Amino acid sequence: MTSSPAPSDSEAAAPEEFPPTIAAPGDDGLFADDDRDALHILPLGMIPVQTPGLKRARLIKNARLETVVEVFQDRSAGSGQVNPEHLATMYPSHAKEMRTDMAQIHRLTQLNSYDVYSLRIELRRLGIPVEDVNYLRLSAGKRLELTSYMRDFTLPLIQQVYGSEQRPINDIADLFQLLANPDREEALRNLTLLSQKLNVQLQDIPNFLEEYGDVFLSLAYFRSCLDGLVPEVQRFMGWVNEATKSEMITRDRLLMKMIGDVMRMLTGITTSITGRFEAFDRRSKDFWHNINADSFRSVRAQLSAHHVTIGGVLCGLAVKMALWKARFPHGGGGPMKRVEFVRSEILPGLDHINRIEKSAAGTH
Repeated sequence: MTSSPAPSDSEAAAPEEFPPTIAAPGDDGLFADDDRDALHILPLGMIPVQTPGLKRARLIKNARLETVVEVFQDRSAGSGQVNPEHLATMYPSHAKEMRTDMAQIHRLTQLNSYDVYSLRIELRRLGIPVEDVNYLRLSAGKRLELTSYMRDFTLPLIQQVYGSEQRPINDIADLFQLLANPDREEALRNLTLLSQKLNVQLQDIPNFLEEYGDVFLSLAYFRSCLDGLVPEVQRFMGWVNEATKSEMITRDRLLMKMIGDVMRMLTGITTSITGRFEAFDRRSKDFWHNINADSFRSVRAQLSAHHVTIGGVLCGLAVKMALWKARFPHGGGGPMKRVEFVRSEILPGLDHINRIEKSAAGTH
C-alpha cells in the first residue's frame, strides 16, 4: 500500500490529481456527493462487497488511467492506495470474502469511467448488482447545478404544454411538478395531446417525464464535464507549445515528434467528442419537430449507446488535466520539465482515450 505522497508505477497517487479531503456523507448518508458525481471514483460500498474493510474503500482512476484501491483518506495521513492485485494481503482474516470481492474488483478495474450513467450500463453487463439503485443517480446538488444546461431540453417540453407562457424552472423537479399538475385547462388539453403523441396514458406522463428528465440530465452532465475540460485542454496545449520555443527542444526530433503526436491526439479527441455533442443537440431538437413514441425511444437509445464511450473519454481527459493543474497550479516550469511531464504523465494512456473516441465517433 502507498500513502501519498509516495507513488510507485503500479500504485499511483491520486492526491496530486485530486487532493484528499474528508468526505462528508451525501444524499444517501453514506457516500460523499463528490464521489457519486465524479467520473473517476467508484465507492465500493455501492456494490455488495463482503469484506468489511472494503465497504469504505474506493476505486480511483489515476492520470495514467490505472485503477487503484483507496483504502483510507485523511487530511493528515493522505491517501492510502493499493494496487488491486495486492489487496488480499491487507485482509488475511477475510480470505474467503476477498476471493469473491477480488473477482468483482478485477472486472471493475477494466471499466473506463465510473460516472453513474456508464455504471448503469456496465454493471448490468458485468452482472454486478448495486446495493441501492439510488446510488446510480447524480446528487441533488449536482442536479441543481445542471439546471442551466437542462433549460435547453425542458423549454420545448414546457412550450408543448403551456405555449409561449413563461414558467420559472429552477430545478428539474420543478418541471416534473409543473407538468404533473397542470394548472390551466388548455395545459391539460395539451398534456393529453402529448400523451397521445407519445402513445402513453395520461396517468403515465409522470413516468415519461422522469425518464425524459433522466435521459437529458445525462446529456447535461456530460456536456458540463466537456465544457469544463475543453478550455483546460486548450490551455494545456498552449503551455506545452511554449516549451517548443526552446532551441534545446526543437533540436531533438524525437521530442518534437512526441509533442506533435500528443497535440494531434488531444486536438482530434476534443474535436470529435464536441462533434458528437453537436449531433446529440440536433437530434434532440428534431425530436420536438416530430414527437412520437418512436422518436423518443430513438433519442434515448442514441444517448444511452454513447454513455460508456463518452464517460471513458471524459474521465481520461479529466484525470490528466487535474494532475497538470495540481502539478503546475500557476503554469510555469522550464521547457524540459514540461516536456518530461507530457512524456511521463500525459502520453501514457492517451492512445487508449483516442481509441475509445474513434470507436464511437462514427456512430452518431
